[in-house]
Amino acid sequence: MQFHFKPVLIILFAVTITSCNNENGRPDASGTFEAEETIVSAEASGKLMEFNVDEGDILEQGQIIGFIDSTQLHLTRLQLLQNQKAILSGRPAIQTQLEALRKELDNAISDRNRIENLVKGQVASQKQLDDANTRVAILQSRIEAQQSVLQTTSTNLSEQAEVVELQLKQVEDQLRKCRLVNPLKGTVLANYVNAHEMVAAGKPMYKIADLSEIILRAYITGDQFAKVVINQKVKVITDDGQGSFKETDGVISWINDKAEFTPKTIQTKDERANLVYAIKVRVSNDGTYKIGMYGELKF
Repeated sequence: MQFHFKPVLIILFAVTITSCNNENGRPDASGTFEAEETIVSAEASGKLMEFNVDEGDILEQGQIIGFIDSTQLHLTRLQLLQNQKAILSGRPAIQTQLEALRKELDNAISDRNRIENLVKGQVASQKQLDDANTRVAILQSRIEAQQSVLQTTSTNLSEQAEVVELQLKQVEDQLRKCRLVNPLKGTVLANYVNAHEMVAAGKPMYKIADLSEIILRAYITGDQFAKVVINQKVKVITDDGQGSFKETDGVISWINDKAEFTPKTIQTKDERANLVYAIKVRVSNDGTYKIGMYGELKF
């Protein structure tokens, strides 16, 4: 008696495939891959002196990719530094300027003390002692007044220097923004400017996305809506380009709570008329998945 293994294997394979599908053999949901894209814009205005970005480049976070002409800002910074130096040099040396009056006060106090002893010995008159006390009081008042004026002048000049310091910080911040630093690791998807062009603050320069993790935006029906939850693991299925399918684990990261009409990318008008809910499934990308590629889901 002979056994035919080939038909048995085919049947087993068919059963296996059928068990992976739902009852009608179709996926639970389908959609296209997308990425979280970031458009990087200029933060300063001027001529783009250097710009080392091409579409398809993989950039690291913090990588210097070019710079905008900052000559005028640099000159402004030098001017502000000189202004600050000139202002601070005008501050009075309070202790030095009061030194002469303090020495005069010390002499006046010594004379008063000497006259006071003479009055006790009835050698000097009370009027001489009163005059000496008056002289001491006048010198003390002059010192206090002079110190107040000098302190006010010094404070005003210090405040003027602080204003210049703030202006310096503003210019230095603008200078930092002239250095083009890539904000995040990813692949350049589009390039909008070239070196030696004039750019303005806020002008888009390039678009970048981290493709190490990609998103499948799919659509589910109202019946499925109650069955899916955030962080639920699902199977992501794509065509591997060799007549077979690639299956990868994914995690639902977002579920829209508002229904919408099926996107026009769906083939038939009947299906487009249905109300569906959008979901996002995050998938680790080894380079296989591309933006715009079609994918299917099985829960």
